[in-house]
Amino acid sequence: MKPKVLLCCAFFLALAGCGGGPRPLSGNQLAVVAVPDLPPPPAYQNDKGTGYTLGPLDTLDIDVFGVDELSRQQIQIDAEGRIAFPLAGTVTVTGMTIDDLARELERRLRGRYVRDPKVTVNLRKAVSQAVTVEGAVKEPGLYPAFQGMTLMRAIASAKGETEFAKLKEVVIFRQVGNQSMAALYSLDAIRRGNYADPKVYPNDVVVVGDSPGRRMFSTLLQSAPALLTTPLVALIQKN
Repeated sequence: MKPKVLLCCAFFLALAGCGGGPRPLSGNQLAVVAVPDLPPPPAYQNDKGTGYTLGPLDTLDIDVFGVDELSRQQIQIDAEGRIAFPLAGTVTVTGMTIDDLARELERRLRGRYVRDPKVTVNLRKAVSQAVTVEGAVKEPGLYPAFQGMTLMRAIASAKGETEFAKLKEVVIFRQVGNQSMAALYSLDAIRRGNYADPKVYPNDVVVVGDSPGRRMFSTLLQSAPALLTTPLVALIQKN
């Protein structure tokens, strides 16, 4: 069922910074929708909790216990989602977790090359599955969107909010299928347990504190001042 649109207002938004999430353009409309939280992207609607999934240009540290020649390997996944590992050949890793890759390398090395390989894979740098955290945080930037990441954890990854951050003014921007969406949250309300800490997904953009992203909700809050008990979720509609 499509979410019911409750009301609309015009807004103008010029959000600076980096990241792969939706970037609303000036002259669009904001339409509040009657849903309890921001929906996940389609690829995560049947989320099974399998961990960070690897993708192109992520960088890995790979070690094979007890085999110096195969340890301390720093490898970047290529643009096609593949790595080349000594004795194991080329492995297509896109969609794998780090545990999946470790087991696959063990399988390829076992018996013929190493009797009982113990492979450890660590994520050194995440590029393909990242969330952008901007605004009044201590270290804005791109952070790995690990399985189970939430809004509070994303902000903690950015070393937390700054001293004068407005904790009732946090916006998540998200692309849900072909729809650009945004939701306004209150960190105070989350910490009090008024509603759950929302999940954050790859390509989301989180903006903390007063910003054009927050101010675009001002008119809506006058008509729907329920932020202490539920987030305010909206569609970003093109004119």
